[in-house]
Amino acid sequence: MLDNTELPLVLIGGTLCSARLWQPLIDRLALSSVICISLTGTESAPQAAKQVLQNLPPRFLLAGFSLGAIVALQMAADAPERLCGLALISVNPLADAPENASSRREAVRSAREQGLAEWLSANLWPKYVAPERLADASLKVVISQMAHESGPDTFASQTEIAISRRDNRAALAALACPVIIINGAHDPICTPHHHQLASASAAHARQITLSSAGHFVVLEAPDDVAPPLRQWIQESLNATQ
Repeated sequence: MLDNTELPLVLIGGTLCSARLWQPLIDRLALSSVICISLTGTESAPQAAKQVLQNLPPRFLLAGFSLGAIVALQMAADAPERLCGLALISVNPLADAPENASSRREAVRSAREQGLAEWLSANLWPKYVAPERLADASLKVVISQMAHESGPDTFASQTEIAISRRDNRAALAALACPVIIINGAHDPICTPHHHQLASASAAHARQITLSSAGHFVVLEAPDDVAPPLRQWIQESLNATQ
């Protein structure tokens, strides 16, 4: 077991995600202090970052998935001195294109009308996982259950975070702590190109692309994600000593 008693690992989930997202990784990492955060109650990345930072200890390790990675980048911009290590998983570091706003808000309206789980199954599931996992009923159930538990109001506020997000690559470039970037090769949402842009902004970052995974790499391939994350955690802890 890695001793991170004084430096918790903070895990920020993505859109329509709960702590269920992280459980397979938590089981494999066997850490002594983990804080799982779901993004609720705010409508911009700066607001979300401020809210999260107010409730965390002075120093911590930080990992974000998808929308959670966007908020993690905002935290790196706002309070870099508090991060002992940064892990970005399935990340798009760019600001959202203005023309995306109307379609994103229309998706929220449609999800309210159809029901989140049903809407996700029809519209997002084909983009969420690698082609060979599309028939994985148990994986689909977990992702749909997280969406149902999150609810339409949370989906609406998370959508506003996505719409208003900033390009924080400059903050990533200035970050001195260990950085790891992990993505799935079959991800049409946060594409390999997006991860290359993130890696190019942090010359010291380690980038890992998993050839068998899609957007939900954390749930699709926890056995492949855990070892590099464990190494990143150890490097981050060593850097603080």
